[in-house]
Amino acid sequence: MDNFQQHLPTSVLAEILENAFQWFVVVDADSKILYINEDYCRFLEVTREEAIGKPVADIIENTKMHEVIKSGVPDNASPHYIKGTYMLANRVPLFVDGKIVGAFGSVIFRDMSDWKRLSSHVRTTMERMQLNIEDNSYTEYRLEDIKGSSPAIRKIKETTGIIAPSDLPVLIEGESGTGKDMFAHSIHQLSERSDFPFVKVNCAEVPVELLERELFGVYNPLTETVQNGRVKQADKGTLYIDEISALPLTLQAKLLRAMQEEEITPLNSEQSEKVNIRIVASSNISLSQLIEEKKFREDLYYRLQAITLKIPPLRERMEDFVDLLNFFLQKFMLHAGRRHITLATKTRELLQSYHWPGNVRELQNILQAAVYLAEKDTIMPSALPSQIKLSNVPSFQTTGTLEDILAEVEKKVLQSYLEEESDKRQIAKQLGLSRSTLYEKLKKHNL
Repeated sequence: MDNFQQHLPTSVLAEILENAFQWFVVVDADSKILYINEDYCRFLEVTREEAIGKPVADIIENTKMHEVIKSGVPDNASPHYIKGTYMLANRVPLFVDGKIVGAFGSVIFRDMSDWKRLSSHVRTTMERMQLNIEDNSYTEYRLEDIKGSSPAIRKIKETTGIIAPSDLPVLIEGESGTGKDMFAHSIHQLSERSDFPFVKVNCAEVPVELLERELFGVYNPLTETVQNGRVKQADKGTLYIDEISALPLTLQAKLLRAMQEEEITPLNSEQSEKVNIRIVASSNISLSQLIEEKKFREDLYYRLQAITLKIPPLRERMEDFVDLLNFFLQKFMLHAGRRHITLATKTRELLQSYHWPGNVRELQNILQAAVYLAEKDTIMPSALPSQIKLSNVPSFQTTGTLEDILAEVEKKVLQSYLEEESDKRQIAKQLGLSRSTLYEKLKKHNL
């Protein structure tokens, strides 16, 4: 190591630090930031000058660096909820002569939007590799896998059972996370095509420059062969086009031709090929609205919309909430190898009063993380993301001076946390405050 340091100037060592990890931070024994790389600063929306020297809890929400320093035990591959996303982080105490002098933390898995930062060439290559790896594999959902007994869900299930055996195209509309994929799979499983391929393509995930070849294939003049696209791969089966609203107008015309004339022309080819497919499409945006904006072909829309399933958001079918909650809780307890995990009364109240913009998928993701974050055998409110807890904060006045308004908001936030948690150390950690600051604020508001 000494030889390594002797032969490399400080500037090179700094460059290695900046690029060795995606995001990392180093803190001293008092949990104050000694070093943080630029990538992490950009994500946190702070400058390095603003971050260095500050308590890490003031810069990084829900941090556990101070706990690692106190315990001296590494915290590896630990869930870390930050800025609306669950990530995995490593936190390691740093020792000098047997004494803890600080800690090193790094994010080892972050949001999938990372791919946007890749160069165009590498991004395209990675997308192609991912599409090939997936190879149209999917979880085989059936109608009985869709949980819920509310009138809205029962009606959609009944309609699905009636129209599935036909070859009619189906349009599924609903917000993200409502379960559109599950209904698409169920239609295929109940159809006469269930023994043939179910092929999915998500128009929003495939780069626009790749969509035509991905859907319709491409002819290679050198080998005089055609690489089949998703339409041909679905021959005799079902083609599920997810996020069809993202399909460019030019490709909408080619898709309409495939539906009407049952033939396609691969990219770079002049020869058409016969196909026999059933189309199921989904969208989280109203296609009729896109027609008015000239972003979707009217003729394709009328071809698709004869049978339209409108999946309601979770907030409009809260009759199903308890069933969904219990189902996911049991499922993730089994996966985690844990038994008898229950929800604290306040936790259940918070979940039931939340408006669920991410729908069933959001509920599923939050419960999965909460099972792992549960304290002993109980999921406390502290295991929930901040947006759920804050959504339950009481309303506050909007008149008076700014100082008075902020003081009232502060008091009500503190009251809300005190109702959920008796341990003031935990409250201070969740709010990113030192214990002394928390006690000052509690005294100030007579709490």
